[in-house]
Amino acid sequence: MEPLDLWIDRQYRHAVAAMLPSISAVGIVKQRPGFGQTVRPEKGSIVASPVLAAYDPDPDYFFHWYRDSAVVIDALRLLLEDGSVGSSDALEYFRDFVDFSLSLRGLDGRPLVAAPEWRTRVTADFAKFVRTAAELEAIQGEGIAAEARVNPDGTLDISNWARPQHDGPPLRALAVLRWARSTPFDADLDAAAAALIRADLAFTRQHWRTPSIDIWEEEKGLHYYTLRVAAAALKEGAGWLDEHGDAREAQLCRADAQVMLQMLDGYWLPEEGHYRSRVLDSGARSTKELDIAVIFAAIHGAQGDGTHSVHDARMHATLARLEALFDAEYAINRDRAAARGPAMGRYAGDVYYSGGAYYFSTLAAAEFCFRAAAGRDDSRAFIQRGDAFLENVLAFTPPSGDMSEQFDQNTGAQTSAKHLAWSYAAFISCVAARRSLSHR
Repeated sequence: MEPLDLWIDRQYRHAVAAMLPSISAVGIVKQRPGFGQTVRPEKGSIVASPVLAAYDPDPDYFFHWYRDSAVVIDALRLLLEDGSVGSSDALEYFRDFVDFSLSLRGLDGRPLVAAPEWRTRVTADFAKFVRTAAELEAIQGEGIAAEARVNPDGTLDISNWARPQHDGPPLRALAVLRWARSTPFDADLDAAAAALIRADLAFTRQHWRTPSIDIWEEEKGLHYYTLRVAAAALKEGAGWLDEHGDAREAQLCRADAQVMLQMLDGYWLPEEGHYRSRVLDSGARSTKELDIAVIFAAIHGAQGDGTHSVHDARMHATLARLEALFDAEYAINRDRAAARGPAMGRYAGDVYYSGGAYYFSTLAAAEFCFRAAAGRDDSRAFIQRGDAFLENVLAFTPPSGDMSEQFDQNTGAQTSAKHLAWSYAAFISCVAARRSLSHR
């Protein structure tokens, strides 16, 4: 097998080239005949996958998800910083993303109710997948930010989906804040970015207490991931607000962030030895409480030391429990080479497509280890553990370097959405964390 360092360098170049087509995919036209739609992406939209599919068998991911797009635009910042993408190109992508995101605030479901002739273009067998008039009429104002996704042409998604979702706005706020902190903007972009940051922080403050759908779009409740990224956005946003002369709002953001972190302290399950990923709206215990989403929360949201970060001993215990879970559950983890860590999934009993393994989950475990290594006397052990997860990704990435959403837990064959932008973004951020360590 190719040496890890050589493969990382080669795969990184491929991940860059493969992720960029999802950004401003204006040259692709998506037909959804069942919904009577022709979708032509606008500049600034980011599709989860640029591959045209319609559950035939690959899923239709030709949507601008708030969550996925924030992850991708944050990875683009890393590419600007390391020179993989030139300054003018990166800033154009980012400017378009900000403008597209701001334009979504004007969406309104009421005209779709007032002029419902579009329903006549929906085929009879797809009518059951279309949102009700009552649901569409409720989409206005702040409710737009609770949508999971929109069409990349900037129109509402008319299909039934898991809503509301509250992780998108804080993730986007974090991404834009980090761009603003690291990159000089002209006056127009600075004003647009500021407007988007303020809107997303305001939504987060207003809605973090309200139950929403989890990161995997399956269960309604209060979720570790959503709360953690919301706390991070409000904390980072508070510093930005102070710099922009809004000390009162900054104080309110910090106060809410602190309440959220204290709430998350209660998500620790001492007998199980891990943070629970959710408290369901129904009050029932979920079978998905041990969930890689908790690890994503640490790498997407948390900065610095302390609880609920990569330096939290309880977070390390959670990763250890997940590692043991997937080590036992996935056939591809049996009899693996000693240098390889286990392929990672989402949670026990996953049934979506192959039920895992997932590229982004395995890469999240690796990135967690690299981030945890920073500043530690025993950093070498964490780096080796992160490299072991990367060895697994190497083993199940084809020579082409292409990454889908999953690689089958039994066969290792790629499955679900092809060329998933999040998979490539996860590789980019993982490698950036590895390269940030001065000694390996």
